[in-house]
Amino acid sequence: MMKKYVQFGCGLSAPKEWLNFDVSPTLRIQKTPILGTLLKNQLNTRFPENVLYGDILKGLPLENESCDALYSSHTLEHLSLEDLRLALKNVYVLLKPDGIFRCVLPDLEWAAKTYIENLSANKQTASIDFLNETLLGERNRKRGLKAIASSILGNSKHLWMWDYLSLSNELEEAGFRNIRRCAFNDSKDPMFEHVESEGRFENALAIECQK
Repeated sequence: MMKKYVQFGCGLSAPKEWLNFDVSPTLRIQKTPILGTLLKNQLNTRFPENVLYGDILKGLPLENESCDALYSSHTLEHLSLEDLRLALKNVYVLLKPDGIFRCVLPDLEWAAKTYIENLSANKQTASIDFLNETLLGERNRKRGLKAIASSILGNSKHLWMWDYLSLSNELEEAGFRNIRRCAFNDSKDPMFEHVESEGRFENALAIECQK
């Protein structure tokens, strides 16, 4: 039986060895018959053909305990606290016993320490740099119908930031075990080499755990 490897929130990274899901409205339009064809040249982003539409919060179209591993890169920070907990619950349900979950996301601890260091050095833009780095601030408040639509359909802002202690606790509460900090391509399963990008691990929080 072939093993099943699943990535959610994949964006444009869609290795053929994995099942790749994303919840982008642009992807949904692209996958819609007729509409996707009509708007083909107007879409700002063109997803690879093997990217499937799927929302981890609603549950991916996969059987429970059918996945050998799941992976998420710079996705969880775009979820609210309660949605994060729902996502972890759904990941746990999809994994086979002993299945692996690896996630990479911005590291709040690194950002906070950098902010304090800049503040101690009297860097006048310390707070601006922190908010830019964490995507927690709004540089410009957009107005108008287009801005409202973009706010509703888009999900580019970071809604909740994590450090190792807090996220590892959430994983433990969701039932995961063998929780550890991980690094680029350090998994015992070589399949992760197809989906991981070294640049995504820079100044990031990376965790591996098992069901």
